[in-house]
Amino acid sequence: MSKRSTVISRIAMLSALVIILDYTMKFSGLKIPFPWLPFLKFDLTGIPIVLSTLMMGLKAGVFTSVVALLAILVRSGDFVGATMKAMAELSTVTGFYLGCIIAEKKPGILRVMPYIAGCLIRILVMFILTLPVFTLYYGIPLSAALAISPLVASFNLIHGLLSIFGGRLLYEALKRRIPAWILNVKG
Repeated sequence: MSKRSTVISRIAMLSALVIILDYTMKFSGLKIPFPWLPFLKFDLTGIPIVLSTLMMGLKAGVFTSVVALLAILVRSGDFVGATMKAMAELSTVTGFYLGCIIAEKKPGILRVMPYIAGCLIRILVMFILTLPVFTLYYGIPLSAALAISPLVASFNLIHGLLSIFGGRLLYEALKRRIPAWILNVKG
């Protein structure tokens, strides 16, 4: 099997895992509400997205994020919610990937850079996106949207860390047990 075929099949497998996790967590009631803003919920769909980025590069992470958008859209019919979830995960893997590039060039203390960059980019992107969604789509006054933004940032920090550490944990396990699965594909 060619390297391209291998990459495509692994992206398809991890994309299918995103769909399975999304549907399972939704219909089993396993999504955990964020205590201070219960409309925000923790789930595990970001883990295979981070894993695909670690295994095959940013393009794989982008593709699995798009699959998450489509899966949530088909399941719920909620374009705004699906887009927000996909953008949250996409911004996480983008920041994580850029942080990996920085840490690769300057190892040492910068080993934490991927985690910091992944979470900070997610928080920033979601802050920018939630303001118009809260004010224009949900009709929340701007002052109220700004007042709850620290809680939204806290949620995104925790969820970003959950996705990154979960994906990293699986990646390290695969690297030790099935090293041939790690392709070191960039971009």
